[in-house]
Amino acid sequence: MEHVSLAPLSRVAICGGTHGNEMTGVYIVREMQRKKVSAAGSFSVTPVLTNPRAVDVCRRYTDKDLNRCFTDALLSSPVTDSTPYELKRAQELNAQLGPKGGKEAVDLLVDLHNTTANMGLCLIFYSLDWLTLHLLKYIQNKISSVPVRAIQLDIPLSDAYSLEAVGKHGFAIEVGPQPHGVLRADIFNVAKKAVDLTLEFIQEFNAGRTFEGGEVEAFTLVKSIDYPRDSSGEITAAIHPELQDNDFKLLRPGDPLFLSFSGETLIHEGEELYPFFINECAYYEKKVAFQLARKTTYSFPSVSVEKD
Repeated sequence: MEHVSLAPLSRVAICGGTHGNEMTGVYIVREMQRKKVSAAGSFSVTPVLTNPRAVDVCRRYTDKDLNRCFTDALLSSPVTDSTPYELKRAQELNAQLGPKGGKEAVDLLVDLHNTTANMGLCLIFYSLDWLTLHLLKYIQNKISSVPVRAIQLDIPLSDAYSLEAVGKHGFAIEVGPQPHGVLRADIFNVAKKAVDLTLEFIQEFNAGRTFEGGEVEAFTLVKSIDYPRDSSGEITAAIHPELQDNDFKLLRPGDPLFLSFSGETLIHEGEELYPFFINECAYYEKKVAFQLARKTTYSFPSVSVEKD
């Protein structure tokens, strides 16, 4: 692949507290704000506590899931007295850090999350562009304490619903397992390391370093699987012990998925896929027991900053 030159990055946003009970991002952002972090060499850094009302009550959200409020349709919807707080907040964040899809948007937006699932460190992207693929590879090469993976949400930008879609480039950092409302030092440290490496990469990129091309793997979302339910909508089975905590382990036909409350094992049928967000606490309300993905290998060229 031919070498690619990209524009320098001048504005970066590090966000936390989009879900008010996911404590790693809350405390990383608070620490950056306490230290009055506003720049890292050649670019500005804006730490943002994105859902302060939910953080104050240590809940995922107060009215509506903020991380589902960034579609073009919701960002352009009229605000009235009855508009949910999080939708108002999404439009405020879009004005501050965007506008989504606009030339004035921040160059890179990183949103910090936790999961109760055993997923290690995941970068979640909508667009796997050259810059984000290089960032993924850079972080993978520098962190060995936990697996570092990528999840791609193959959704048009107009329908992209989460905060990272507001930046010109963006990704969520998802780290777990960590119970919601709890702060674990090991999870905090690996997320903080990923943030520091992201800023380090940008500084080196802006300074003129050439990053060589290569390959990375990413897991592309295929579908979500709900829990088995009865005619009244009540859950009738739990995640099978052989599936629990085995995020990203290849799921083959015949592998156990659920163990019913009467003792029956329900198995996987269909193609081989990779499960993740297994038994995520916050997804019970969304009727998602886990999600399934295909693994794809992406090649990318060497890149460096555009020269004047």
